[in-house]
Amino acid sequence: MSTKAVGTLGLIAGNGRFPFLLLEAARAQGLRVVVAAIREETDPEMDERARTDAGVSVHWISLGELSKLIETFQREDVTRAVMAGQVKHKQIFSAIRPDWRLAKLLLNLRTRNTDMLLGAVAKVLEDEGIELLSSTSFLEPLLALAGVLTARLPDASERTDMEYGLRVARGIAGFDLGQTVVVAAGACVAVEAMEGTDATILRAGEIFKTLDGSESTLQRRLTVVKVAKPNQDLRFDVPVVGVPTIAAMRVAGATCLCVEAGRTLLFDREAMVAAADAAGIAIVGEAETAAAL
Repeated sequence: MSTKAVGTLGLIAGNGRFPFLLLEAARAQGLRVVVAAIREETDPEMDERARTDAGVSVHWISLGELSKLIETFQREDVTRAVMAGQVKHKQIFSAIRPDWRLAKLLLNLRTRNTDMLLGAVAKVLEDEGIELLSSTSFLEPLLALAGVLTARLPDASERTDMEYGLRVARGIAGFDLGQTVVVAAGACVAVEAMEGTDATILRAGEIFKTLDGSESTLQRRLTVVKVAKPNQDLRFDVPVVGVPTIAAMRVAGATCLCVEAGRTLLFDREAMVAAADAAGIAIVGEAETAAAL
């Protein structure tokens, strides 16, 4: 019988840079990392990391292969694991081919939303001796701080849109519809659904154009607000923004970004803030209990 390695962490990797950041943080703590790379999502670069670091092993698993995930972790003596990186909602609910274990789980779900699904997966993992941890326990330095994070402060109209956007975003997040809204002049221009934050921002920019391609008669000052869900389980889904978010805002004509302090990860913080400063975009970390800045 094998002895379970205390210093081993399982990483269920989705897309983007999040899995790589978490991998770096775990390795910096001296942990051996067993990566369950999602074939439909994870960057192939993950294989290169395994080739250059003996403390990293990568196993490719397709969406829906819950049994294979469990068997891989048990074989590698993984008793603690984290999820990092996005898995597109449309992949989860349309492209997934469940094995018998996941199919049984899906049949027993009361509501077919992401939180319910991932919560059920976490329970199955726990029953198999694998504890799912919050990824923020490894990435706390990346959490947004409260206050203005950029050189430019939001002006009065942006502050008003932020306050309205926070109320709307927290309302829709409570229904697990999305976590981002885009507001202008006290009007909600776009609400996130399955397309993701950056696509929502770009859609808001398109909405603000008339059919002939000119700008709307409304002042084109879009404010983006991104929040966590009420009682959000940070084991599954941590709000994330980064340089691509700023790039999408520049294209859309958005001038202000508001995120929840302590509950939102800022990837490549310095580069993100520099990009925002160059574009004249204000970034604000809003404390959950604060009514105003």
